[in-house]
Amino acid sequence: MIRLNLSAVPFWHAFLPGLKLQLLPLTTALMVATRADAAVEGLAPEASDEERAVAFAKALARRAVLAWEGIGDADGNAIDPSDEAIDALLDIWPIFEAFQLTYVSKGLMLEQEKNVSAPSPNGPSAGATATAKRAKSSARTARRG
Repeated sequence: MIRLNLSAVPFWHAFLPGLKLQLLPLTTALMVATRADAAVEGLAPEASDEERAVAFAKALARRAVLAWEGIGDADGNAIDPSDEAIDALLDIWPIFEAFQLTYVSKGLMLEQEKNVSAPSPNGPSAGATATAKRAKSSARTARRG
């Protein structure tokens, strides 16, 4: 069952102890805008999947992160989100992984759910329902040549 969250209200998510991000809901519009981001579209055709994943995650985070708690500069002073700060945050491996697993993958899991069929019982036609009527008699053999 797909559960619809009809609210477009930003929400707070704890990624690590002491680190919370306020995020926009992951919507189609947000994903499409991220795909069209200059940093994503500007990747070289030979860029690896890993490079593409990092570029996409950073572009998505720059759009989705509205506020945060528990992030400061080198002197320990709290800072507000900026493109540069968001990119630096996602350069920290555990935070990148948490962002991918808890925010991005929710949208991808929904994408995956819609592309599957219910499992069938064992065998190529087990569980299949016949839709055609049985033939009244055998068909004649086709003529040769």
